[in-house]
Amino acid sequence: MEYGSETLARVIRAFCRLPGLGEKSAQRIALFLLQDGRDEGEQLVRTIQDLREKVHACAICNNLTETDPCVFCSDPQRDGSIICVVEDTRDVMAIERAGGYRGRYHVLGGLLSPLDGVGEKDLKIAELTARLNRETREVILATNPTVEGEMTAAHLARLLKPCGVKITRIARGIPFGGSLEFNDAITVSRALEGRSEMVD
Repeated sequence: MEYGSETLARVIRAFCRLPGLGEKSAQRIALFLLQDGRDEGEQLVRTIQDLREKVHACAICNNLTETDPCVFCSDPQRDGSIICVVEDTRDVMAIERAGGYRGRYHVLGGLLSPLDGVGEKDLKIAELTARLNRETREVILATNPTVEGEMTAAHLARLLKPCGVKITRIARGIPFGGSLEFNDAITVSRALEGRSEMVD
């Protein structure tokens, strides 16, 4: 589509690359920022710069944070003997939104996917095993119920079994092929409550 301005076209194309934004939404945002939202545009630029400069991975759990360790790892009210293993930060947000879980997290940064060339070395699996100590009672495998999520959970269960900790898997309240972030809080909460121990 011709916009009459290459700069405007570049901004619209840039917004179109963001998840969930189509061309019409991108046009509306770009025109709003250009016509009525100049102050909002400047604030948006500053906020995005802050995001890039201040947010990083927690050295302990790999969740996104501005402090190190993050709020979940440094909170003395959380049960440090339970570690919930998730694919990415969106899953931490989904579990926190559901409420009820008061343990710690470990963010893998992805899932095993041999077809896509993602192996154990590409994930934070070694960091997970290094975190386990005598105080660790349980590791909850909360990967999404997809082929890759199930494969990753089975691999982690085999890998962690010799460590002598209880290994559980979230219950199947999350539909197969679904993602934690797209489920309601009650479903996520019940899936965590109904977790079961993984066996060979």
